[in-house]
Amino acid sequence: MSDPTTATISTTSATSETSGTSGTSGASGVSATVISVRPVVLPALAERGEDLQVRVSAPADGHHLPVVVFSHGFGESMNGYAPLADFWAAHGFVVLQPTHLDSRTLGIPAEDPRTPRIWRFRIEDLTRVLDGLDLLEAAVPGLAGRVDHDRVAVAGHSWGAQSASTLLGARVLDSAGVPGEDMTDPRVKAGVLFALTGLGDELTPFAAEHFSFMRPSFDAMAAPALIVAGDHDQSALSTRGPDWFTDPYTYSPGGKSLLTLFGAEHSLGGINGYESTATTDENPARVALVQRLSTAFLHSALRPEDTGWTAAAAALAEDPSPLGTLQSK
Repeated sequence: MSDPTTATISTTSATSETSGTSGTSGASGVSATVISVRPVVLPALAERGEDLQVRVSAPADGHHLPVVVFSHGFGESMNGYAPLADFWAAHGFVVLQPTHLDSRTLGIPAEDPRTPRIWRFRIEDLTRVLDGLDLLEAAVPGLAGRVDHDRVAVAGHSWGAQSASTLLGARVLDSAGVPGEDMTDPRVKAGVLFALTGLGDELTPFAAEHFSFMRPSFDAMAAPALIVAGDHDQSALSTRGPDWFTDPYTYSPGGKSLLTLFGAEHSLGGINGYESTATTDENPARVALVQRLSTAFLHSALRPEDTGWTAAAAALAEDPSPLGTLQSK
């Protein structure tokens, strides 16, 4: 772990809107102070060759705090996705954000011998974070002993959603259509998957040639998950339209919900960061909806007695001018 004197420790305040979960700082109307520490460093493994840097964000108060491990999209880092990480932490979650090897902050060239295996390193990063949860918890002043290690979820955006989905049971098919290794992690109880790519049988020729790992099977993705897709998300990697991003819902077992956002492109209104140049469809109201629904889903998925998800789904259904539609199975 990194020397805490070299880590950046910051605090922010955010006003919680809905939760319904007792014992956390996410109660309705409560202003939660968030403590964020970065980088917390897990020493490099031989094949990875780079230390794993992690950002840890958590509410300053509360106990029995559930955990969300978040996997960033291509080129991003632990410093992105503040609209999600800050909001979740303010609502009672410990948010762990590893920086994967494809991050622009590391500057690894395309010809690096690790490049073909980065998709596997990403998945290993997520399990490594879970393995190092005690160390990550100890890096945040006052957090030790306040984390519930039995209530863990994963989340991710784009490539990060694919990485996270494997811990929920998704598999990667080989060239013959045979499912590869089962990388399901029993510690992970639920997930939120933003802009997760669909089946690999309709990839563009370029994607099929260069991204062999983009041949998923969702048949065994049994863990509860909220899948978020934009109905204007047209991927250059697929010959299909935006409905490609609904495949993870369509082809996975029950216990899933699909939030389809009207007018949303790949950044879903701007979840990847405030004033991010990668956002092509900036829409603060859309991001606020994603924040509320993802938070409600996570609380209820990790604590079944929590009714926040039912209430949030009902509120969207009753909205006279909804920003999206929700279906569940």
